[in-house]
Amino acid sequence: MGETPSELNELASRAGRWLGLSTAAPERHTTVVVADRFDRITWRDTYEQSAGLRELAEELNERYDHTKHTTYATDLLTDAFLAAYKVNPRLRERAEMDPSRLVNHQVITALVESPEFAELHRETAGDPYAAAMALLAQAATLREMVERSRDAQEQAERAKKAQQDTEGAANAVGEALQRAADQADEEGAVPAPAADAVQQAIEAAEAAEAAAREAARDAAQALAAAAPGIRAAARNAAAKAAEAVREEAALMRAWGVGPGELERLPVDRRARLAERLRTGRLAQWAELIGRFRQMAGGERARRVENATGELVGVTLGDDLSRVIPSELANLGLPELRAVFAARYAAGELMLYDSQGEQTTGQGAIIACVDTSHSMYEAGPGGVTREAWAKACALALLDQARHAGRDFVGILFSAADKLQVFRFPAGQPAPIARTLEFAETFLGGGTSYQRPLSAACELLEEEFNDAARMRGDIVMLTDDDCGVTEQWMRGWNDAKHRLGFRVFGVAIGAPRVAEADSVLDALCDNLRCIEDLTDVHAAADLFRVI
Repeated sequence: MGETPSELNELASRAGRWLGLSTAAPERHTTVVVADRFDRITWRDTYEQSAGLRELAEELNERYDHTKHTTYATDLLTDAFLAAYKVNPRLRERAEMDPSRLVNHQVITALVESPEFAELHRETAGDPYAAAMALLAQAATLREMVERSRDAQEQAERAKKAQQDTEGAANAVGEALQRAADQADEEGAVPAPAADAVQQAIEAAEAAEAAAREAARDAAQALAAAAPGIRAAARNAAAKAAEAVREEAALMRAWGVGPGELERLPVDRRARLAERLRTGRLAQWAELIGRFRQMAGGERARRVENATGELVGVTLGDDLSRVIPSELANLGLPELRAVFAARYAAGELMLYDSQGEQTTGQGAIIACVDTSHSMYEAGPGGVTREAWAKACALALLDQARHAGRDFVGILFSAADKLQVFRFPAGQPAPIARTLEFAETFLGGGTSYQRPLSAACELLEEEFNDAARMRGDIVMLTDDDCGVTEQWMRGWNDAKHRLGFRVFGVAIGAPRVAEADSVLDALCDNLRCIEDLTDVHAAADLFRVI
């Protein structure tokens, strides 16, 4: 005996809610940060270029393995990257998320809403490498957050499974009702087994819905329990990442790597460069080099063209910019003003006298850096003489770039050991070439003639090619060695013809700067650096070059 049509309609009415649920399930997202395809392309390219990101994803996926789904960690890394990279990151609402990604939503929300994230974001917005580096700097904390949220993630998985069961049960109701309709006769009567099947499907859907509500409640409680720990870890992660990004930016600035050059470097090459600068001898030099560049920059800012050199006494003349105070005082006495005017007209005013540099150079700046065995000795703070000399040379490279002058670094030791690094003014100074200059160490003894002759030949070449004179040679050494009389005559002739100046820096060796030393005889301006951590001891060098 079949059901009446009115009873079928009643079944259809009871099944209607489940029919709507099966066809109108909202879209659920697995990523938290709203991103367009260009953002996703940037992430994918960065991920493919970064071995560190791939290793971190693999490790976190293993930690997530209890869920048997290994895309959660990748989604978490994607969101953390995009939050740092996008200029104005926007997060999806909790209700829009796939239940299995609610932990990720909580982690990313805690990260973005932390006060420390604002500081980090200033360093990473729009810079894929900085965002990737920040992500790697947060690796330890991400691991911690994964562990802290393990129970919440398991509960979220159960909630997702329960939701899927509910949706499946809703579909089963629709299928049962469709079968009942297919079996109905012309008058709409449905066989009892088909009607029972619809009723059972509805009851199963109701049970599944109740289980889903309970699972969602358990997941929410687990997330709430994990929230304080996740928030604390997120703040810690953002703070550490911001510090790491700042430190690397300072490291790059110390070595003179500009933002433009960094942006042109692929992620993997930039990462290798950072690792190279953070390790080995170069890591020990970074602070010294940075201080040198900063000091030299300050001297450039204060320097006035045509500034006088070292004050050595008083002379007579008519240069009002150098009149000594006692002469100027005469202008304050009416009866002595005529005397002042007469002495000025005769060029007999008392002036400060200075020796050395009245104008800055125009030709190349050439730094001759001693890399003999003794330069490897460590001074105060573990800084070697080599490090001090090369930090000074790199600051001179900056000096040349700002002045539009060529720079040449000549590394020397014994007479048969010499290496020349040229940095033309009209071309960029590649960081790879700069590091090669910094890392090269020849060893052996010391010869003055070979590097100075090479420097002289370069200035001669510059004079012949571009008619530029008044180059500057800076000799940085810790040793004193003899030169032949014939060589000295040729040197003096070339110096007179080309108009170059020679500066000497005796590093950690006062005897080399004594009045009777060979270096003193060769240089127009000589100083001795005894404290290898005091970059300001060379400040006057950057005022006159």
